[in-house]
Amino acid sequence: MTLSQLRSFVTVARLGSVKAAAHALAVSEPAVSGAVGALRRELGDKLYIRSGGVIELTPGGRRLASAATEILDLAEETRRVVRAGDAQKTTLRVAATAPFAEFAAGPLLSVFSHRHPEVDVELQVARREEHAGLLANRAADITLGPPVTERLDVPAMLSEPFLRYALIVVAAPGHTLSSSKGLAPAALVSTPWLLGPSENERSTDTGAFLARQSIAPRRTRAYPNFAAALAQVASGRGVTLAIAHTVRDELERGSLVELDVRGTPISGLWYVSTLRPELRTTAAEALRRFITTPEATRAMLARGGGVPAERFVHMGTRWS
Repeated sequence: MTLSQLRSFVTVARLGSVKAAAHALAVSEPAVSGAVGALRRELGDKLYIRSGGVIELTPGGRRLASAATEILDLAEETRRVVRAGDAQKTTLRVAATAPFAEFAAGPLLSVFSHRHPEVDVELQVARREEHAGLLANRAADITLGPPVTERLDVPAMLSEPFLRYALIVVAAPGHTLSSSKGLAPAALVSTPWLLGPSENERSTDTGAFLARQSIAPRRTRAYPNFAAALAQVASGRGVTLAIAHTVRDELERGSLVELDVRGTPISGLWYVSTLRPELRTTAAEALRRFITTPEATRAMLARGGGVPAERFVHMGTRWS
């Protein structure tokens, strides 16, 4: 019995499917099935059965899920203690949505690390629906972006808003609708929409807006980062929804213009999410407190050309 096998089983039990577990753990479905199969053989229990298209834990499976969660928590705490004793540093694992990672995480975490040199910050980009699972599995200590949805099968989580933003429709100065007033969103249905990573998913602000306006996916194109999408918009190839304060320099220079579209600006909030206080790490609590300070707000709103998106494409980006 290994920690990897236990983690696979706990994730299947929590998410209700092997496919979802494989996605959350960033491994293949056969790897998850193999890990659970090894536990079944060792313990002599099916652990779960499929009933009506959903997974139902056996009594033994429920007991294993509870025990395995405690074992994984203890293992993670042991790792932290050993690392702290060896390197005199604490690792803070942060998960953020792609927009926050590209436009705000760099300045925020740089300032935080300067104030807390004893903390080694590690950032990963994750879709909003993955945040609760990352916190529950202790794969992240804190998440930044949308609020997490509390569920009965995961530890209690808390989400607190810390920064309001606005989304506006932007285009190149020569766009045919740049001088129009009070545009109906339907007027942009036939216009190409150039988006950042994952922004055509309905769970995002942009994806929800496009779905409400019945803008077909074939009219959208996603780029590996938002800077690339904005560059294409500025060259006249389409429009996009942009976070207003991140394009203020382009608007002032005239390389982009804001289209007057009814229903915009769209107001949004970024949240900081953690486990409940007694389960929260000291480093996570320090960032949670810092992120609401005026110093943190200034860092997130100050944009000197943005932060290179390539710094945020995988686990391992660090500030120290």
